[in-house]
Amino acid sequence: MHLAAINAPLSKAQSLENTLKILLVANTSWYLYNFRLPLARYLRSRGIEAIMVSPRDPYVERLQAEGFRWIEFKLDRRSLNPLSELFAVVRLMRIYRRERPSAVHHFTIKCVLYGTIAAKLSRTRSVVNAVTGLGHVFLGSGLKARIIRPLVKWFYRHILTARRVRVVFQNPDDLETFRELHLVVPNRTIIIRGSGVNLQRFAPRPGSPDVPPHANVLFASRLIAEKGIHEFVEAARILRTKGCTATFQIAGDPDSGNPSSISEATLEEWRREGAVDLIGHVDNMADLVATATVVALPSYREGTPRILLEAAAMGKPIVATDVPGCREAVESGKNGFLVPPRDALALAEAIEKLLDDRALCEEMGKAGRQKMVREFDDQDVAKRTCEVYAMAGVALR
Repeated sequence: MHLAAINAPLSKAQSLENTLKILLVANTSWYLYNFRLPLARYLRSRGIEAIMVSPRDPYVERLQAEGFRWIEFKLDRRSLNPLSELFAVVRLMRIYRRERPSAVHHFTIKCVLYGTIAAKLSRTRSVVNAVTGLGHVFLGSGLKARIIRPLVKWFYRHILTARRVRVVFQNPDDLETFRELHLVVPNRTIIIRGSGVNLQRFAPRPGSPDVPPHANVLFASRLIAEKGIHEFVEAARILRTKGCTATFQIAGDPDSGNPSSISEATLEEWRREGAVDLIGHVDNMADLVATATVVALPSYREGTPRILLEAAAMGKPIVATDVPGCREAVESGKNGFLVPPRDALALAEAIEKLLDDRALCEEMGKAGRQKMVREFDDQDVAKRTCEVYAMAGVALR
């Protein structure tokens, strides 16, 4: 399916009963709103009904305010109770049977696994599964993660290789990992690097009065260990002992559904210490990024991290770890620096180098903006995703 065909004008004679319907299924409405809204808007602009399916959370109202229909899917993200998980599959199957979608698009591990089973049982022919990162099950070192990991691999192997399924990866490293483990069929996989970035909203703001006169280093993400938050705090401590006067901001909330979520006790300890400034959840990320001198994400592994794309699009130098996903956003030495994972000292040194050289910050910021324009426009991502739907058998007009 060529982009020209996808972009062809819709005929006025097409009736509502022939409207294509695609369900976007995730474990939180927060995810759908923050990462898949551009895709849903694009589908709607092409006359395709995008329906959001997720558990209820505060972002449901935002999705509905955008004019999208939302269907509740009750799911306990931390549950391992076999009966509870079976009921989750049944709930999805009933939704699919009732809605009879042209395709279902699943995000996050449980939705991918349970949704693909539900699609088979409901005879939903076109299935797209997004692997947006390996997640805690693959990366965690705790007993629970080690016990679950073989079972998840077994399910992936039997579900992702089904003939009706297409699997989208956000970076080549994750794709190669799944290939080596024989979890996917290579000719049914596609790489689309992240959900893209809104280049109009996230644009440089030269001379903005919002930019503070002092240096500001920003970490913005869910507050879980795998995002490298402990290393960020330690880097702030290191630079503070060297006399650095920059503010180190942490934006985001703990993720109660993730076993590695930062505890309230730890957050309170950081507040008392004062090395970092915990500002909590922020709605307008563009305004926050505009105030940053440097944006850092020392994650252990990613799909393609949105915060790095947004920061680069706004002309900010970025510091991240040399791991899958982060390498997609950062060309080390050009638009930022890549440092070894779990290395707070290397992180501190890279941040310090940028803080000491504002000309370098500006040069890297310009390079980052150019890279985002070339490679990460969210409208291009939406068009490519429509191509995947066509590959999965959806007769796009």
